[in-house]
Amino acid sequence: MPHQTEQPKPPGPKGRYPGSLLLQFRSNPLAFLQSIAREHGDVVHLRLGLEQVYLINHPDFIRDILVTHHKNFVKGRGLERIKRFLGEGLLTSEGEHHLRQRRMLQPAFHPQRIAAFAEFMTAQAERTGQAWKEGATLDVCEEMSQLTLAIVGHTLFGADVTSDAKDVGTALTTMMKSLPLMMLPFSDFLRKLPLPAIRRMKAAHAQLDAIIYKLIDQRRASDRDHGDLLSMLISAQDDEHSGTRMSDQQVRDEAMTLFIAGHETTANALNWTWHLLSENPDAEAKLHAELDTVLGGRIPTLADQPRLVYTEKLIRESMRLYPP
Repeated sequence: MPHQTEQPKPPGPKGRYPGSLLLQFRSNPLAFLQSIAREHGDVVHLRLGLEQVYLINHPDFIRDILVTHHKNFVKGRGLERIKRFLGEGLLTSEGEHHLRQRRMLQPAFHPQRIAAFAEFMTAQAERTGQAWKEGATLDVCEEMSQLTLAIVGHTLFGADVTSDAKDVGTALTTMMKSLPLMMLPFSDFLRKLPLPAIRRMKAAHAQLDAIIYKLIDQRRASDRDHGDLLSMLISAQDDEHSGTRMSDQQVRDEAMTLFIAGHETTANALNWTWHLLSENPDAEAKLHAELDTVLGGRIPTLADQPRLVYTEKLIRESMRLYPP
């Protein structure tokens, strides 16, 4: 056989000893990735444990991977491991299954459906702010997490989740804390160990499944639209395949994915926005000026959104700098 020359790899950091790069990454992921991007450029190669990793930094290359030639790529092993928790939801699924599910879920994000949730979102935000006391010290991350949990719980499950809200919040927080552990290259081995963190993760997983499957059973039995996303998931049809509907497992997977997507990521976006505003008083002043002018002290509605031009730009810039 002709000898095949191995393709040269892009530049990247070399560990001083086996596993040293993985330890640096684990100790401070953001600082580690920023440092190697500055040193090695737009495409970086490195080994993290047993895995070959490529870090892509240029926006043109990122668009090429995620948009132009996305069919040439599959989602990473980290998301494969998260499937044990999320199942085959939109975040983790691939190929034809992903396209089918995306087509079926599209009506959930119709402007009219979103508009129905806006009033609850603003009312919940108002209640959160009113509970704060002048001069008090707050854990903003915790406050935003509780706010978004309340909102996504209502929009996804409606009033039915109210009695389970505390249990759902505790279990979801436990699962989110365990996700970095599940992303590790050796997580398959870790899951077999009787570690306290592993036991808590498995118990939280089982508790969330029990609550969601109970709600699915109740909805199918009542056969009534509750005006929330769970009702929409249960009634969604694949018109291109004889009007088939999702199984309980598929409904559960999509509900769990929307739960995570609507809770953790939104809380992160808000946290970084408040952090950036605290460091940019001029931007904060312009934000308040626009809110005062447009709203005049009242609670915003969805109809106000087109006039909150600077507010939208500010949030988009925050998300550009710190994607949730």
